[in-house]
Amino acid sequence: MATSPSQISDFDPLISRLSAPLEPGDRAAFRAAAESALVGCSGEGVAYRTLRDVWRTFFHPPPDDLRAGQPRRLGSRPSKLASLEPIGAPDPREGGRERRQFQAG
Repeated sequence: MATSPSQISDFDPLISRLSAPLEPGDRAAFRAAAESALVGCSGEGVAYRTLRDVWRTFFHPPPDDLRAGQPRRLGSRPSKLASLEPIGAPDPREGGRERRQFQAG
């Protein structure tokens, strides 16, 4: 079943919505590819699945400048909390294994 121009205009809101996040230079090429891919399309669900695959060829995600797996640093200064000695008295429960290591018997 061939798709007439009136049926392609039924999918025009879907094409416009999917072309919005694309780069401005890719939008016209995406629209042309989408209209040619929709020839023979029978419904909105099939159109969406078809356009999803076409959209993926035109979408280029922005670069991720953050290093993956590392904490975010707001500035280049080192943290005072991480670089100084802990404050307060040591916990009496810590180091029990080391204290009992040399006990006789």
